[in-house]
Amino acid sequence: MQNTTNRAFLYDLGGYLAIGVIIICAIISVFAYVIVPDNSVNANQMHLSIHSQSPGFEVKMMSIPSSKDKEISSFYSFLLGNPDPAIQYPISSYEIGDHGILIEHYNFDYPGQREWFSTSSFGAYTSASEIVNKHISNHKFLLGTDLFGRDVLSRLLLGTRISLSIGLISVFISLIIGIIIGGLGGFFGGNIDKAVMWVINVTWSIPTLLLVIAISVALGKGFWQVFIAVGLTMWVEVARIVRGQVMSIKNRQYVIATQVLGFSSFRTLFGHILPNAFGPLAVITASNFAAAILIESGLSFLGIGVQPPIPSWGTMIKDHYQFLVMGKPYLALIPGLAIMILVSSFMIIGNNLRDRYDPQKS
Repeated sequence: MQNTTNRAFLYDLGGYLAIGVIIICAIISVFAYVIVPDNSVNANQMHLSIHSQSPGFEVKMMSIPSSKDKEISSFYSFLLGNPDPAIQYPISSYEIGDHGILIEHYNFDYPGQREWFSTSSFGAYTSASEIVNKHISNHKFLLGTDLFGRDVLSRLLLGTRISLSIGLISVFISLIIGIIIGGLGGFFGGNIDKAVMWVINVTWSIPTLLLVIAISVALGKGFWQVFIAVGLTMWVEVARIVRGQVMSIKNRQYVIATQVLGFSSFRTLFGHILPNAFGPLAVITASNFAAAILIESGLSFLGIGVQPPIPSWGTMIKDHYQFLVMGKPYLALIPGLAIMILVSSFMIIGNNLRDRYDPQKS
């Protein structure tokens, strides 16, 4: 009895933790540009002088407001980031003059580089004494900087949006195609079912990654192309599950009663049969969500997925995997760990749903 209680506790604890991780990732995805330290578009502000710095690295940063006269809506910035961020310079030291500031650029490779900025560079009404208070601050990179001097934390958080988006859109596409094809084959049988099974078997015989690569090449590289390509390769499992469930349910008495009452085939299939196949569909949906994240990461690692400078966990690993043997493995391990945690969360939820809807479970 005690062992059963412990298993139930671990079962619920793992499920709650997985749900918590997914909820946190969803919140980060929605409010990404509000949370991230670098709210420029795609968190793509590069500072080559501070590239590949360790987590916790801190440096003085001087910011110069952009000279572009362009109004940016807050809603646009909330969704896509700030397209006109301030220009930032990492500095080692500075000297205030009467009409400006003399800075020494932060650079390990070429120390001692200095540059003069007049007060007019910071705005028409900025005095020399205000430059330090308003435009110079200490900037801390909690997860360090990448190969191009970009903030790793910002790009990691924005990558959450890509991973959840690929899962959501590709699963949605696969559900639509799989439910329609599998439902029609299982409900009508005969030649329709034979044609459906032929298509399923042919598609199933092609390796998933190879099929995704082929569709990606056909559609072209891009953001939405990857989502569609992954979705078009994941419908087969959904169709197989739906077909089997429809075939097992369509001969039950309540389904036969709908036919006797003269209900249309469409109403019987989508109104009375498919709702009773929710359990297996929920399991395969969670599994496909995890698979979609892995496939997108793999495509981005190969260079045919989401294209730079859009932050993707797979792209982050691709850019920094060589650092695994160069003394800074965290640059590749951090996004890899993020993939592992998110995929594991969906797999745990899928396993819990499978156990919950398993008819043979005691």
